[in-house]
Amino acid sequence: MNYQETVDYLFSQLPMFQRVGAAAYKADLSNTIALCELMGNPQNEFRSIHIAGTNGKGSVSSTLASIYATCGYKTGLFTSPHLKDYRERMRINGEMIPEKFVVDFVEKYRHAAAELKPSFFEFTCAMAFAWFAEELIDMAILEVGMGGRLDSTNVVTPDIAVITSIGYDHQQFLGETLEAIAAEKGGIIKPEVPVVIGHNILSVQEVFGKIANLRKAPIYFSRSSSAEFATDLQGSYQLENMRTVSRVIDVAKKLGHNITQDCVEKGALNVKKNTSLRGRWETIGENPRIITDVGHNEGGVRMVVEMLSKQSFVRLHIVWGMVGDKDAKTILALLPTSATYYWCKPDVPRGKDLRELSQEALKFSLEGKEYPSVQAALAEAKKKALMNDLIFVGGSVFVVAEVI
Repeated sequence: MNYQETVDYLFSQLPMFQRVGAAAYKADLSNTIALCELMGNPQNEFRSIHIAGTNGKGSVSSTLASIYATCGYKTGLFTSPHLKDYRERMRINGEMIPEKFVVDFVEKYRHAAAELKPSFFEFTCAMAFAWFAEELIDMAILEVGMGGRLDSTNVVTPDIAVITSIGYDHQQFLGETLEAIAAEKGGIIKPEVPVVIGHNILSVQEVFGKIANLRKAPIYFSRSSSAEFATDLQGSYQLENMRTVSRVIDVAKKLGHNITQDCVEKGALNVKKNTSLRGRWETIGENPRIITDVGHNEGGVRMVVEMLSKQSFVRLHIVWGMVGDKDAKTILALLPTSATYYWCKPDVPRGKDLRELSQEALKFSLEGKEYPSVQAALAEAKKKALMNDLIFVGGSVFVVAEVI
């Protein structure tokens, strides 16, 4: 198989949560453990920082990867989902995994996959571990896919565990309360491994405190940190993320990691350049200004709406699409009623039915029209918007992926 055929195989043969939802979710680590054992347990061949959370984990992961690479570490970065290219999920010092490695890995382990029946994420996670081990990296920054306790990445014993802010998302798998969700995310806390906790309400902090205490894991909170560096990532919500990063760096220095203030500052100012992170309050057009953001759950959308309220514009146009398993009513209730809406459905099986979305939106006085695709919705918004208007594109990672 060539690279495109290989990627087609991955997407078509392995259940992919991002595309099909619950059918791809595996509620245990047995497949990941079996795959890793088959490969000689590559996840034990490198040091790592392991990052869970509802919102902010992508920004924190990418910022840490940029800082470590700037400090001279050969740094692996594992994130999800990808926006354009499957290989975005696995990088070393900013460079994506080679197409040849992907092809060779799939060819080598596809028969084992046929027997084990791993999910897309389980197989991809194993691939990342194998590549990082083969490349003899110094540090891996590993972003949890979903939850923590049962996530495929949770077969590592990291130098530091990190948990960013907790909000409502994937409740059907993680629990109906913030405390229950926190307990699942807290599953990445390992015995005697320090853990850094981002901004959270007191009851959530207490959940993490209890888990850390049981596992004799030193616990640090980002509230006791003041980020003394700037970042090239846009959005006021990045301040909390940088506080978390700052606290992680404090702990890393205690562990003897060779991190200097100079490379922290340079790394934080070059996150997008060093990791190609996109879709975080990103401006993709001018006259009229077009901004996109991947915030898609209640906490993420709250931050988006807060940012929109701080912008200057004459009229606000919002291109919006969602996936069907999100709590649409809670999220739609947050959106500004003064905007003109362009409803669309992202081109994935999980995409929320267009008519259903627009009808639910009317209950919250959100006025707009339906469009057959994300591109058609954005084209119409561009046609209607004047130079001093603002167009925002969001609601789903998949909507953002189609416009950048």
